[in-house]
Amino acid sequence: MFFEVIYKDIEENKEYEDVINKVLTKCFEEENLQNSKLYITVTLTNPENIKEINKEYRNIDRATDVLSFPMFEKDELEEKIKNNDFEHEDVLGDLVISIEKVREQAKEYGHSFERELSYMLVHGFYHLMGYDHIEEEDKKKMRPKEEKILNDLKILRK
Repeated sequence: MFFEVIYKDIEENKEYEDVINKVLTKCFEEENLQNSKLYITVTLTNPENIKEINKEYRNIDRATDVLSFPMFEKDELEEKIKNNDFEHEDVLGDLVISIEKVREQAKEYGHSFERELSYMLVHGFYHLMGYDHIEEEDKKKMRPKEEKILNDLKILRK
């Protein structure tokens, strides 16, 4: 298992977990991490909690859709992967997702809840892998990886 799901002030939901399992399994396969002993903690929550976390850790006083907290620097992780240095279980990082925000954005962008949640997961996963999208050059590396996974899973924009 590549992940653990934590529910913070929202109802547990098997559908969410099925999407998380499908998407993160594909992410781990795509990056050849199936045997890495790395795992991700995914916290599903509400706008109030994610706003609080965003303020505490990023000094941004507003709710957002997804927050990523990587445990490794990109080069450190690449070295670990290259040397297959996975003797013990290790946390790749933590994702915090606002389910309400996912629902709002799915409606706003005119696609399914599954598509929006899947995108949040893939997007967050690549942040944990050390990718970013602030600079255009970095965005050109991150976006195709995200799209490939979603396309491979046939979780397409409507």
